[in-house]
Amino acid sequence: MNLKLGVDVAGAHNLLPKDGHGSSSAYVELYFDGQKYRTTVKEKDLDPVWDESFYFNISDPSILPSLTLDAFVYNNVKGTNSRSFLGKVSITGTSFVPYSDAVVLHYPLEKRGIFSRVRGELGLKVYITDDPTIKSSDPVVNTAVKKSEQRHTFHHLPHQTQAPANTAVPAAPPPMMRYGYEQIKPNPPPPPPKLVRMYSESSSQPVDYALKETSPYLGGGRVVGGRVIHTDKASSTYDLVEKMHFLFVRVVKARDLPSMDITGSLDPYVEVRIGNYKGVTKHIEKNQNPMWNIVFAFSRERMQASVLEVVVKDKDLVKDDFVGFVRFDLNEVPLRVPPDSPLAPQWYRLEDKKGERIKSELMLAVWIGTQADEAFPDAWHSDAATPVDSSGAASVLIRSKVYQAPRLWYVRVNVVEAQDLVPMDKTRFPETYVKAHIGNQVMKTKTVQARSLNPLWNEDLLFVAAEPFEDHLILTVEDRVGPGKDEILGRVIIPLSMIEKRADDRIIHSRWFNLEKPVAVDVDQLKKDKFSMRIHLRLCLDGGYHVLDESTHYSSDLRPTAKQLWKPTIGVLELGILNAVGLHPMKTRDGRGTSDTYCVAKYGHKWVRTRTIVDNLCPKYNEQYTWEVFDTATVLTVGVFDNSQLGDKGSNNKDLRVGKVRIRISTLEAGRVYTHSYPLLVLNPNGVKKMGEVHLAICTNFVNMLYTYSRPLLPKMHYVRPFSVMQLDMLRHQAVQIVAARLGRAEPPLRKEVVEYMSDVDSHLWSMRRSKANFFRLMMIFAPVFAVSKWFNDICMWRNPITTVLVHVLFIMLVCFPELILPTVFLYMFLIGIWNFRYRPRYPPHMNTKISQAEGVHPDELDEEFDTFPTSRNPDLVRMRYDRLRSVAGRIQTVVGDIATQGERMQSLLSWRDPRATAIFVTFCLVAAIVLYVTPFQAIAGLIGLYMMRHPRFRHRLPSVPINFFRRLPARTDSML
Repeated sequence: MNLKLGVDVAGAHNLLPKDGHGSSSAYVELYFDGQKYRTTVKEKDLDPVWDESFYFNISDPSILPSLTLDAFVYNNVKGTNSRSFLGKVSITGTSFVPYSDAVVLHYPLEKRGIFSRVRGELGLKVYITDDPTIKSSDPVVNTAVKKSEQRHTFHHLPHQTQAPANTAVPAAPPPMMRYGYEQIKPNPPPPPPKLVRMYSESSSQPVDYALKETSPYLGGGRVVGGRVIHTDKASSTYDLVEKMHFLFVRVVKARDLPSMDITGSLDPYVEVRIGNYKGVTKHIEKNQNPMWNIVFAFSRERMQASVLEVVVKDKDLVKDDFVGFVRFDLNEVPLRVPPDSPLAPQWYRLEDKKGERIKSELMLAVWIGTQADEAFPDAWHSDAATPVDSSGAASVLIRSKVYQAPRLWYVRVNVVEAQDLVPMDKTRFPETYVKAHIGNQVMKTKTVQARSLNPLWNEDLLFVAAEPFEDHLILTVEDRVGPGKDEILGRVIIPLSMIEKRADDRIIHSRWFNLEKPVAVDVDQLKKDKFSMRIHLRLCLDGGYHVLDESTHYSSDLRPTAKQLWKPTIGVLELGILNAVGLHPMKTRDGRGTSDTYCVAKYGHKWVRTRTIVDNLCPKYNEQYTWEVFDTATVLTVGVFDNSQLGDKGSNNKDLRVGKVRIRISTLEAGRVYTHSYPLLVLNPNGVKKMGEVHLAICTNFVNMLYTYSRPLLPKMHYVRPFSVMQLDMLRHQAVQIVAARLGRAEPPLRKEVVEYMSDVDSHLWSMRRSKANFFRLMMIFAPVFAVSKWFNDICMWRNPITTVLVHVLFIMLVCFPELILPTVFLYMFLIGIWNFRYRPRYPPHMNTKISQAEGVHPDELDEEFDTFPTSRNPDLVRMRYDRLRSVAGRIQTVVGDIATQGERMQSLLSWRDPRATAIFVTFCLVAAIVLYVTPFQAIAGLIGLYMMRHPRFRHRLPSVPINFFRRLPARTDSML
């Protein structure tokens, strides 16, 4: 593949003047992989615009991430061979993206040395393309050239305005499932009891609701204390699922089948039978050489027979006719161990009822494998159908799938003004406003009562859109003629794909758009007014933000939309969904309670769904998935649902929630395997109820992740141009609806109720229970303060004379030697942190009913929490007041929760909740104690005062390192129901 690196040099602004006349004559030199190109010189312009494109050859795509693109900005000194340095920009190969994802970024110019002075920004658009029609810029010059050759003028291509035909960049396939590959042992040892230890946090809850540590056999080894002890000497690696073996039967096709009907036709289908389990293919009408190409998987644990029968039948109205069969002895079936190639299917002669071979043949492949087999995800499974029913043979509603959530963008529409409006009533000035539509999202500007036909709004409207862009931005200018009566004056339709993308805070140039009449009544009047009305807009797709589609308390992804701004991965998260036990029956079948459950896991843009285990209250999934981790301050969510789509009337039902688990990544130790059984707790109108337990195995592997604690939690644009709380709530709701709509179009669909439950869409609604929980969390934070106050009051009252005398001695010593105050405090905190190390949590966080105030909650409070919004109460006055109260109280509970979160983060500094953060802080305390001991107190106080009062020029708009570190600390929001 002939890959090229494209670089569009857009322009620069606010350059440093270098020619002595308050100006500069700037040009840009680009260096990449031994090649150099140069732009033209812009004479005496501190804000030059080049708009030039260059293309570099990529000699070896495998080393592309280690290469660097360097852009140097120079001032050309006219009449001499010299030049002066204006700044440089360096871009690593990990930031290169395909053309379709590339946007113009303005990079701040960097210094070359300590004494150089630079300022300003350089706008570049960097992308990778494999378009064969694009030729490299000519000539190509090695960067190691002499100074006499540096003034050579290089040819450049004209600016490219459309995307190349092919912009795909080679990348590794996304991580999917990974399973164990060991061979079957004839007599595996029986597993020991899995339950090892049960945990309960300081805020204790019933033992039945506590977390349980287990020690299952995973990938040939037993997990003990977070480490795998291998029992198989041939196994050097382990997986996070218990290995399961399946009998796979691939039914490909048949040939030369006999005619069975009077008309000479045949409607063949195949039955695969082993014991009481039967899988059936679709019948193919009037075909003696049919093709099916379907795989059946039978769980080896449930096999109660030693013979496999594959029967070919003819579909008939009354009774299906027998055509022939093939029989296999399971002891003769081969074992396939990946990464061996798939077993080749073979032709087998069919036998009639007497056991004699006939002319007809059936192509089959039969083998024994594990979950690692590539046929596993799309196969029909015996544990996904009842033993007596094979109606789900080809159903896609029970298969495991991986979903990719769409990439979301913020659409910013700045409505500036309109000109030359033509109202229907010529005798009055219109009262105009602008209505904007994107899909189901509708927003309006304020109504302007101007005494002219040129209204001015200058108002921002924000929307959420998903790639690929399928909707249009529809703007209508409307006139409010009277109460409840509006007339459309003009309309413009703009495709979202035509709107400019940006990833930083650069200014978007405004454009005028012509308004058209929605209905043409008079042809002559239409021709006269077609281009008379127009609207002034600024449009852009903001990719510098992180579009949040989850609860405000947690997020599984903090990256901005623009891929150019993505940082390298810091590790890998692996999740093994083992099984569920003790599930509560969610439906009745044949007069008994049962469930058809599946699990959904969400992290980042990747959603996964296990296969549905039908008619089983203790299902075994044993499926493993992998995610890339970009930030430790993220949360993995795993939910269990009952599939209500099976059956004739299933499509009208909602999938029922069984429960979910949230796990914060920063609370996990790297390299440790966590195997726990999590209680599935659900709050319903009757109170909190345990619906069963889900057994998970989790492992993380991190590299170079400590520096992330000093980085801002959110992308830069969230701090440079922040959104209001109301805007974030509205945009989050829109994002969830878009994600639910897109995932609902997959096959099998991930239904809307599943996406909303996993995203906690109702967490902002008023709840007396949540408000009480947040209040008591706040009281727990201030409990040490109250305890210190009581202790100090006891000291003042001489309740304990010995303690009082010791405190007086310590106080006099600190007064006489004030330089010991801060070292003593930090040393004391260091000792507390070391002391608490032995009590550090050794398990991931989970739902806590006591913290959530879910125990003993009043029935009236639950009725209020589960009431619809707006309320379903009949009196209109009560409804209005009730809704207003819930809306205001919802804001109050959010504020109280945020305050409690800050206090809990303070507590987590020394609690080893986040082991890496506590280790960093404890080390800092020790270093600070030493530094403050050897440094005069007056000097420290003076430096702190000067730093706090520093000039605005020395301040940065992004949060400081301590604030970034503090915001990454975990809180108990993960344990809230």
